[in-house]
Amino acid sequence: MNHKYLSKYLFTSLILLSSTAMAKETITSCETKMTTATEISRCLDGIKEKKDRELQTWVNNQTFILEELAADTGRHASLNMFKRSQRNFISYRENNCRWQYLVVGPDPSAASAFKSCYITLTQYRIEELANLNK
Repeated sequence: MNHKYLSKYLFTSLILLSSTAMAKETITSCETKMTTATEISRCLDGIKEKKDRELQTWVNNQTFILEELAADTGRHASLNMFKRSQRNFISYRENNCRWQYLVVGPDPSAASAFKSCYITLTQYRIEELANLNK
């Protein structure tokens, strides 16, 4: 791995260490500091967007690593399987959080239940991908 990619990896690793605790604290912060279901939902929207961007960074990183491996070996199975696993994760996350939304609905806090679940599962996936590169 050349220095350009190593620097990017180290920077991203530092972000990950702080983001795990921050994600949980931020969800709690939204729930305690905001007073209405709408305010909590908007607060969680911001966290959700940040986690989506962070996850995409890790997916791009893993894809890059697997593309390099495929270029070196001529074997693309691991890259294809990773892409499939990411699609499956997206589907799982959506379905897992959707049933939690439906259990709480039609209460106004249903949206927050969905978003908290979404943020938590996204963070777990980020941690999983980060641990692959240690």
